[in-house]
Amino acid sequence: MTTGFFWDETCFWHGGGHYAGMLPVGGLVQPLDGGLPENPETKRRLKNLIEVTGLAAELAMQGADPATRKDLLRVHPAHYLDEFKALSDAGGGELGRRTPFGPGGYEVAAQSAGLAKAALAAVLKGEVSNAYSLSRPPGHHCLPDYPNGFCLLNNIGIAIEAAKAEGLAQRFAVLDWDVHHGNGTEAVFYDRSDVLTVSLHQERNYPMDTGAFADRGKGNGAGFNLNIPLPPGTGHSGYLAAMQRLALPAIRNFAPDVLIIACGFDAAANDPLGRMLATAETFTMMTRQVMALAQDVCAGKLLMVHEGGYSETYVPFCGHNVLQEMVGSAITAPDPFAEVFPLRQPDARFDAFLDSWLAEMEAEL
Repeated sequence: MTTGFFWDETCFWHGGGHYAGMLPVGGLVQPLDGGLPENPETKRRLKNLIEVTGLAAELAMQGADPATRKDLLRVHPAHYLDEFKALSDAGGGELGRRTPFGPGGYEVAAQSAGLAKAALAAVLKGEVSNAYSLSRPPGHHCLPDYPNGFCLLNNIGIAIEAAKAEGLAQRFAVLDWDVHHGNGTEAVFYDRSDVLTVSLHQERNYPMDTGAFADRGKGNGAGFNLNIPLPPGTGHSGYLAAMQRLALPAIRNFAPDVLIIACGFDAAANDPLGRMLATAETFTMMTRQVMALAQDVCAGKLLMVHEGGYSETYVPFCGHNVLQEMVGSAITAPDPFAEVFPLRQPDARFDAFLDSWLAEMEAEL
């Protein structure tokens, strides 16, 4: 099995502006080393870890051209791209909500989208068995004309539209397991029946006004959007149960030509922007689940596109587990929290509560 790993150094150079965590610096908000939670280190340290363990040698490491304006226009209107480019050329700024960028931000975002585009094309053309796109900045919160939540272009939407334009596939399923609702990808395809969007997320985390189970799509897209909001503290077994009972059956019934994962690691137990208690093993098992499903429904065609995840120490281990599973490697990066995080998992009372939570959604499908 050949696993493509698509990355570009310039994606690590994207700047997030003068923030202290989620707050713009100023007034009583003191500057903070590291600034915005979305910073290069989680992604860079993932790449560093796979090189140090030797896993990188088992991957088809490669770059890609940036997405072209024609690619971007399939998802984003010209006025948005023009405004973004002009502000980028002028030294940077902020267009939407929590989307600061520095000089050249437009070009870096196009590079990030280009990685996802190339990775999807490589999977669909059979050049690799599956692929991982280390995209940065992320994309799943970016609506066609409004960036938010660190996302400036919708990487997955751009990749799908490029693949459709090239005639590489017709039906696409997107499973978003980032801890935050994939509102941007939902918005791009909300009235479409050729793209199934499934979002598994912490309820009312971000955005707080989207991601409801009742939001199922509209028009031709009615029934082709599935939100699976989960309560804080869901944990390892809860995530696997939500996948098995809700997400995977929906994808199986849709029978896509390819399965795309919006692969965020912010559901991990020590992430500063999530409260979900997942572990590196959770991501191993979810990867195993989607690989088996992809093998059954779309000849194994699977793409992971990196989204969130803000623990600089833990994201690399979660990502290593995903990549190890994708390539079928014996090389491991032992979880440094393997003894601690299992002790933080919810008890039987919570599991019973979650069972009823999931059952309510199952009954409505």
